[in-house]
Amino acid sequence: MKEAKKITIKGKVHDVGYRLFLLTEAESLLIDYFDARNALVNGEQQLIVLVRGPRDKINSFVDFIRSNYPPEASVHDVVVEEYTEEVRSIDSFRQSFMVSQLAKMVQIGLVMLNKQDQMLDKQDQMLKKQDQMLDKQDMMMNVLREESEKVRNVIKERFEEDVKWLKSEILEIKMTLNKIKEKVGIV
Repeated sequence: MKEAKKITIKGKVHDVGYRLFLLTEAESLLIDYFDARNALVNGEQQLIVLVRGPRDKINSFVDFIRSNYPPEASVHDVVVEEYTEEVRSIDSFRQSFMVSQLAKMVQIGLVMLNKQDQMLDKQDQMLKKQDQMLDKQDMMMNVLREESEKVRNVIKERFEEDVKWLKSEILEIKMTLNKIKEKVGIV
């Protein structure tokens, strides 16, 4: 005998992989009719699950829901009610679920690409600033080279003048010594 149930799971049940978690269990129990959607009721997260199939499979599924949930979920209430409306096929749910998950992934990918573009723009700006800093450093190095060459030339000129002066002083000392040697009689 087939029966249908509406199961409302309350707590932290959104964005934790709950629908895929339940879809996997419904498929393992060979339940043919399954639907699950996130809802927000008075600010409270809810997952509303619809199932239809043989009573024993539906009871096993309800038992599973009462005792299992994804690691990131936090369930504080599970309400099970009889359900008399149509429930779509599990194949139909799987297809629409996969499309909706793919759409989420595309949106996330687009956001990531946008952020990557922003980061690349910032990196380009940083590289331009780095190039400017390197240009300034090159200019400073050139100025330092020029200034050090000037200082080197001044020191060289001064050194040459000092050596020339010392040579003339030594020559004068030698001449004075020679004069003293002649007067004293040392040749």
